[in-house]
Amino acid sequence: METALHRELKEFYCDDAKAREVQVQGYRVDALVDGAVIEIQQASLAALRRKVKVLLTTHPVVVVKPLSALKTIIRLKRRNGPIASKRTSPQHATVYDVFHELVHFVDVFPHPRLTLDVLLTEQEETRIPKPKRWFRAKDYTVSSRRLVAIRSRHRFQTAAELGSLLPEGLETRFTTADIARLTGIPRWLAQKMAYCLRQTGAITVAGKRGNALLYANSACDRSAA
Repeated sequence: METALHRELKEFYCDDAKAREVQVQGYRVDALVDGAVIEIQQASLAALRRKVKVLLTTHPVVVVKPLSALKTIIRLKRRNGPIASKRTSPQHATVYDVFHELVHFVDVFPHPRLTLDVLLTEQEETRIPKPKRWFRAKDYTVSSRRLVAIRSRHRFQTAAELGSLLPEGLETRFTTADIARLTGIPRWLAQKMAYCLRQTGAITVAGKRGNALLYANSACDRSAA
């Protein structure tokens, strides 16, 4: 079932209803704008790989990945019932969270016809209670997600643009611990970031410091050479 968030983002990118939900290359796509395919992906980017590879053979493609920088959670007492509680989620996504999924998409990105739009959004999520089938299961189901606002859009078309997310203050040679320290993200996410940048050619392995790999910005390496 399509969420309100998905529908609202389609309308944000394409104001012509006739150009939304159309067939291209045997696939139903979210929109076709000025010859470019728009694909909005709330789920994993990995699920889009095959579809995007086919679409790229004939069309420019914009993959839109919305991340929740601010989420308001509304719990209902029952389906279509009154509000039981309303709170702000403690989780606040940043642009770096895209690397959590980009690790499964680096065989597609970068591509001359591909654009990746990462949206930092404010969302409203409505939950309804459900019985727990086992002790670790969730006691709710999400009935809707709604777009409240788009805070910012980060557009990536090349490996160099993705590499621009490396924080200021890095030395010529750096580790994932340095990335984590300067960005404030967890080390595991910095490792995913380094993997993506390495796979796309934005950074290269430049040795080791103890057991940790040392990386260098590819542009800096070329200029030094």
